[in-house]
Formats: sequence, C-alpha cells, structure tokens
Amino acid sequence: MISSVKHSSAAIGITDLVPRGSPSVRPQMASIPLISATKGPNLSLAIRKPLYLASPEGFGFGSRDGFMSAAEPRGFALRCGAYEADRSDSVEISHQETRSAASQKVKIGIYFATWWALNVVFNIYNKKVLNAFPYPWLTSTLSLATGSLMMLISWATRIAEAPKTDFEFWKALAPVAVAHTIGHVAATVSMSKVAVSFTHIIKSGEPAFSVLVSRFLLGETFPVPVYLSLVPIIGGCALAAVTELNFNMTGFMGAMISNLAFVFRNIFSKRGMKGMSVSGMNYYACLSILSLLILTPFAIAIEGPQMWAAGWQTALSQIGPHFIWWVAAQSVFYHLYNQVSYMSLDEISPLTFSIGNTMKRISVIVSSIIIFHTPVQPINALGAAIAILGTFLYSQIAVDAGDGCFTAQERVSMFVPSK
Repeated sequence: MISSVKHSSAAIGITDLVPRGSPSVRPQMASIPLISATKGPNLSLAIRKPLYLASPEGFGFGSRDGFMSAAEPRGFALRCGAYEADRSDSVEISHQETRSAASQKVKIGIYFATWWALNVVFNIYNKKVLNAFPYPWLTSTLSLATGSLMMLISWATRIAEAPKTDFEFWKALAPVAVAHTIGHVAATVSMSKVAVSFTHIIKSGEPAFSVLVSRFLLGETFPVPVYLSLVPIIGGCALAAVTELNFNMTGFMGAMISNLAFVFRNIFSKRGMKGMSVSGMNYYACLSILSLLILTPFAIAIEGPQMWAAGWQTALSQIGPHFIWWVAAQSVFYHLYNQVSYMSLDEISPLTFSIGNTMKRISVIVSSIIIFHTPVQPINALGAAIAILGTFLYSQIAVDAGDGCFTAQERVSMFVPSK
C-alpha cells in the first residue's frame, strides 16, 4: 500500500516539541497509520505507500548509539523530513495473497468435482448391485465395512493421523451412529425398490423434515422465509411422487425414513459432539466403525447368511465375475465420496457446501436417468425441479442467517452429507 502527503502550507514543523538542552531520547522512526483518503481545506492525504518520519539529524541533534542527543543547538528552526517506504514488500505480499486465494479456489474445485464424480459412480454401481442382489442390509454392511477397513489401514500405516478419542467421544457419537445406521439402510432399501432418481428426489425433501422436527419437537423457531422455502420442497416432492411411473411404497417410505433419520443424526451430532475437535475425515471414519458394529447383528438377523449365499450364487450366474467388481466398487466409492465431502467441510463455508450438495443431487438424478434409461414424464421432471429449487432456496436462507458463526464441527453436524 502506498501513502503520500500533500500540505498546502509550510512543511511540518516541530518547534517547541524538543526544547534546547532536552534529555536524550530515542530517534522517532515510525510509520504514519494507514487511513482512508481524506481531503480538507489545507490537507490532502491519499493512501499510496507507508510514510516514515526521518531522524532530524543536522538540525541540532546528533545520533549516538541509537540515541538522540543535543549537539550544537541552532535554535528551534527544526524540520522533520519524510520518505516513502520501498513498495517491494507490499507488492510481494499482494502477489502471495493472490496466489494463495487462487490455489484455494482450485483446491475447492477439485474437492467438488471429485465429490460429485465419486457420488455418481457410487449410485450407479449401488443400483447395479441391488438389481442383481436385492439384499440391502448386506449391501449397506459391506459399504461400512469397507470404509472402516480402509481407515484402520490408513491409521496403522500412518497415511492418515489417527484421531485422539476417549470414552466421552464414543459415548456422544453413539446416538449419532444409531441414526446414521437407520438412515443409511433405509436409503439403500429405497434404492433397491425404486429408481435412483426417485430416491434422490424424495431425499431432497430432507430440509422440510429438519425444520419440522426442530420446530415441533425441539421448540426452535425460524425466520418466515425458511418456512416459505418449504412450500416448493414439499410440493415438488409430492408432485414427483404421484407422477412416478414405477412408484413403490416400500421405496418411498425408505427414502422418507432416511430423511427423518438423518435429521436426528444431525441434531444428535450438533448437540452431543459440540466442543470435540476431530477432523471431518476422522469423524466420518469413527462414525462408520460404530455404525458397522450396530448394523452387523441386525443384518444377520433380518437377512442372514443363507439368503446371502443363495442370492450371491444367483447374481454370479446371471452377471458373471463382473458382479464381484460391482460390489467392491460400490463399497469403496461409498466411503470415498463421503470422505471427500467431509474433508471439504474443513475447507469451505456452510453456504458453499450447501450449494455443492444441491448440485451433487442434480448430477446424480440426471446421470442415473441417462444411464438406466429411466422413463420420466414432463410433469415428473417438473416436480423434481421444483423440489430441488426449494432445497437450494432453503440452504441459501438458512445458512445466510448464521453463515460465519459456525465452527468446523458444527459444519459437519449441520451439513453432513447423506445418500
């Protein structure tokens, strides 16, 4: 930054400030504070460079060992000169800030592109597996088991730093894991019964559940625009549901239960995990491990090894060895896309993340319709567009009310990704 001073009258005088015979003082070398451009009747100041006051040597004062001392006083006709600092420091800092901002934008762009791509790939392979192997409880278990194994290996080999946790952390995480498990399985059940696009259209109604649960169960209040943003969400989801060609009640209820479960997961996370410092990636890893321990006995009890063995043989006979790749891919990509989304929460604001989450859902819906040749009526597409638009408006309004007031942990709990 550059500063210059113009004075319409005499140069700056400091007579009477240092009387003859005054004791030794340190030289006055200081920058004038940076202020905005000001104009007055006798003074015109424009910010251009830092301005420094020079030592008044030769005007009655001498310098000795860093101190000013009186030497051959010549009266009080003393003037103080000024000089401008070298602009190279400010220019270098400006370039560094520009490069840092540019690299941050590139980093966020890579996060978003990777997040969307991994999510699309996961949904495609997940639907292929469920079409050939309709056992959502085992499919959900394999997804959590693969992610948990990947993180345990990462911690053991020090690829990733293991989190420092205690009993209180796991105790607070337990209700979060229960809700996460229910939401994860319910979403998988939904995808096993209906089209991927329909599941995600219903999933876009999650903000409505969040507001209604917070209002009627927790007693929280929201600004009027938040309630108004729910109208297109609910209306769009309803329109898409009644016009869905391959409607299935089990698939519809699975998506609705998943919405409700993820709302409680976020509430439990925000309240129970407050003040616990764990990175987004490790937070999700711990959540996956605990959810796996909760889900495994229920999966065995509801479906069981006998059903899995029979279904596995049927899938292999129909699909061939490619089926094994599908199962591995959907399990790995499920963990990776969630891991990247949690990592992005450490880098961006809630508002930016909410926009990215909306765009992710659009990319999944469009890609699944194209890949699986899902028949879509114009009225059905209109309902989906209205619901997603409402979700986007809700995220804008809700986050604007508190953007900048959330900690990293609160970002994880409030905007934690869902299927």
